[in-house]
Amino acid sequence: MRTLWIAVILVSSAFAQQEQKTVDNKANNGRIDYIEFPATDVAKTKAFYERAFGWKFTDYGPDYTSFEDSRIAGGFSKEGKVVRGGPLVVLYASDLVFTEKKVRKAGGTITKDAFPFPGGRRFHFADPSGNELAVWSEK
Repeated sequence: MRTLWIAVILVSSAFAQQEQKTVDNKANNGRIDYIEFPATDVAKTKAFYERAFGWKFTDYGPDYTSFEDSRIAGGFSKEGKVVRGGPLVVLYASDLVFTEKKVRKAGGTITKDAFPFPGGRRFHFADPSGNELAVWSEK
């Protein structure tokens, strides 16, 4: 009888967790959930983001890796080339100068030097595959 009660508790807990996931998913309806970038060299691109921003990765073969940065998940997919000019992904940094140094040291190329804009300052960079992103800070 004790085993039956343990099983009932475990099943009830699983249903409660599933219900919570459903509620969370409704709250995220219409929000950006995942972002995917092309990468001419997945390993080199992954190493850049690990060194520059501390992102964590999960590999799915040699041609795809997914990342988590604690707020959003995404991935890098092996492609022949990267075309600039799409949406600009903007990262946040509490210390813009320090982050720019990390980007350079990790192998990124600064495409626009830091400049002021309403709300703070930002710079743009290209990762090793050529994707252009920006980093902003209120300071």
